Amino acid sequence: MRRACASRFPDPQSPGHRDTLTAEHRPLPQADDEAWMRAALELARAAAQAGEVPVGAVIVKDGAIVGQGRNAPVAQGDPTAHAEVLALRDAAARLGNYRLDDCTLYVTLEPCTMCSGAMLHARLGRVVYGAAEPRTGAAGSVLDVFALPQINHHTQVTRGVLAGECAALMSDFFRTRRAEQRAAQPHPLKDTALRHADSTFGGFAQPQWRSDLPALAGLRLAVVDEGPHDAPLTWLCLHGSPSWGQLFQPMLPGWLQAGHRVVVPDLPGFGRSDQPKKEKAHSAAWHVQVLRELVLALDLRSVVLVGHDDGARLGLAVAQAEPARFCGAWLMNAWPAGPAPDACVQWFAQAARKPSWPVGRAMHEAGEEAGAQPQAWNLPFSQPGHRAALQAWPRVQAEMPALPMELLVQWSQQQRLWVQGGEHDALMPAPAWRHAWLQALPQLPPAQLRLSPCGHWVPLCAAGMVADAVEYFRP
Repeated sequence: MRRACASRFPDPQSPGHRDTLTAEHRPLPQADDEAWMRAALELARAAAQAGEVPVGAVIVKDGAIVGQGRNAPVAQGDPTAHAEVLALRDAAARLGNYRLDDCTLYVTLEPCTMCSGAMLHARLGRVVYGAAEPRTGAAGSVLDVFALPQINHHTQVTRGVLAGECAALMSDFFRTRRAEQRAAQPHPLKDTALRHADSTFGGFAQPQWRSDLPALAGLRLAVVDEGPHDAPLTWLCLHGSPSWGQLFQPMLPGWLQAGHRVVVPDLPGFGRSDQPKKEKAHSAAWHVQVLRELVLALDLRSVVLVGHDDGARLGLAVAQAEPARFCGAWLMNAWPAGPAPDACVQWFAQAARKPSWPVGRAMHEAGEEAGAQPQAWNLPFSQPGHRAALQAWPRVQAEMPALPMELLVQWSQQQRLWVQGGEHDALMPAPAWRHAWLQALPQLPPAQLRLSPCGHWVPLCAAGMVADAVEYFRP
């Protein structure tokens, strides 16, 4: 809603303004520049009230205001409707002359090139402005139109009158606008990323959205966070490629029924989280840093890491960096160290190389338990351009940090470690997987190295093991 100015300065956009200007603008006593700039500030505030960038201008001749204007490009649908241009039009109409030789224009913000050119055409004798405009100012900041010696008319320029008040009005306006934009869209999409509509994933657990972690640099992260924050245990569930947080959905009810907290993020590039357009955005170190910042931001304590595949390696790196916050780990279908089986290497290479690699079908072939919901696995990668994470993942795997052996040994001795694989895992055959873990951690007791009658996606068939896990990891 537009706000009228003080009575002696009627709204220059009001219908009857031109007819009432002479009556209402009685010649004022000679005043200094600050007084006229305050008149321009009144108009700037009225522009802000109307939703326009707060710039106001008055033109003075013989101690009286003869023209005025406030920004109105939005209201008038006119890119030239700057405060200065409207004030020039107003004064020219009132004086019956487009030449304004003996006039002074006061404006709250340094004029742009367009307005400076209009002032020169009007032959203004003097221009006085308040705040400098470092991005578009044409009276000394970016360029100085008035100082060009080739121009046949030279207008005197006075800078910085009430600059603090004029700048504060602009700052307040844009601070309020940014707050309104954040309220309307608290997680704006970066131009370097892609995002699925939230409705794409209807029916799955509703996440919270985080874009405040420094490592995200504005990307939106999907995080399911359920259960009491003061729970005795927090289960941090981390997926690998190409799955997402839905992998752990069958396990959530058991943990929540036990009164525990469950946190399930979708890694950047996967699931419902924003997906960087370029594969070079992904690195193992970046994913570890995002997860570490999430653990700290949520103040997670008494954490049991539930890591699947490469999610286990990423989570162990976070636990090594924040050992006081973690109390154990349940590692599923994770390769400990050294060269992975050829089947696993080729599987991820195909995902990276083939732009139409069928995610759902490939996951089903690696473990029949994934075949029950192929559409869930296809959704994050169903549109062109959404596969940068898949393309990057073989390189990310090669960058994975080494296992924190000291921490794993400590957890094993405290009976705080489960390592679990699938008897029918097509990517990590059970005998090779078991041998690799016993090579990496020879002291691992048989009770902590388990096999389940499933394939590569143990979390999908682990709902029946949650009660045992709750008892095993009980503080």
